[in-house]
Amino acid sequence: MKKAAILLLLAGLLLACSKRVIPTAPPPPSNLEIQEIDFEYFHGKARMVFNDGKKEREVKAHIRIRKDSVIWMTFTVIGVQGGKALINHDSITIVSTVDKEYYVFDYPGLSKRFNFEVNYHSIQAALLGNLISPREESDKISQGDRFNLLEQQRASVAVRNFINPETKKLEKVEMKEQSTNNSVAINYANFQPIADKTYPFNGIINILYKTPGGLVNTTITLEYSKAEVGDKELKFPFNIPKKYERR
Repeated sequence: MKKAAILLLLAGLLLACSKRVIPTAPPPPSNLEIQEIDFEYFHGKARMVFNDGKKEREVKAHIRIRKDSVIWMTFTVIGVQGGKALINHDSITIVSTVDKEYYVFDYPGLSKRFNFEVNYHSIQAALLGNLISPREESDKISQGDRFNLLEQQRASVAVRNFINPETKKLEKVEMKEQSTNNSVAINYANFQPIADKTYPFNGIINILYKTPGGLVNTTITLEYSKAEVGDKELKFPFNIPKKYERR
């Protein structure tokens, strides 16, 4: 899998309704309840489609997570493994088996690249459909006609979380960096039960950010065919062949 495609995916993981006018706004909920996925181990299989407006690429992904520890991914294209990734609290390592090379990214460097704070927690949360930024007392809660809204300000990034009041699930996240107008929107859908919770089997990530080469506008679609959580220990095999070059 190409470096650019994986970087766009990570950007989306870090950063992924019209309203009618009503005479009187309902009072804000005093205690906003959000149902989040809790687990020891997660395993999923998904189809991912990358579209940058010029080219569309499709991969199959296997994803494994050990809670608050490590995220492991492998990518295949037409039945042939194209790459793998290992994400932990210190760094992100991406291996391209097609190009026989690998990349290691630290979080400060990625945060500077995208003008969004990048860390392990935000990646794990985005993959699970949980809040990307933990709640704080300064967060604002309001009630709309379709969603409860949790608004957060994190440094120069404004975050808007749209919560379904019936299911208590996060259905949409909007993030915008104020100085650059870089933005990400993540829409979750097709919620299905796993264990005693529900999980979004479909997601669409829309990314808009500036690069030295111009404005990048990319859409990433995720469609899960399998998602499981449990206590059964999973393996995370990961090695880099000696002949592979670091880029």
